[in-house]
Amino acid sequence: MTQLLLFMPSGSEWIYILLIVLLVFGGKKIPELARGLGKGVKSFKEGINEAKEEINKAKDEVEKTVDDSTKKEETEEKK
Repeated sequence: MTQLLLFMPSGSEWIYILLIVLLVFGGKKIPELARGLGKGVKSFKEGINEAKEEINKAKDEVEKTVDDSTKKEETEEKK
C-alpha cells in the first residue's frame, strides 16, 4: 500500500498535469470533458443505488419468506 502512495502525484506535479491537459485539449474542450465526466459519475452512482435497491428488495423478500415459514411452524406446533 505504501508503494502505491509513492507513485501518486504531489502538489506541483498536479500543476504540470493540468498544464499538459490544457495544452492537449485546449481551453474550449475542457468544460465539455468535465461535463462528460460528471455525467459518467452521476450515471455510475445511479447504477450503484439501483443495485443496492435490488439487493435490499431481495433481502426483504427472503426475510419475509423466512418469517412466514417460522410462523407456519409455530402454529403447527401449537396444534
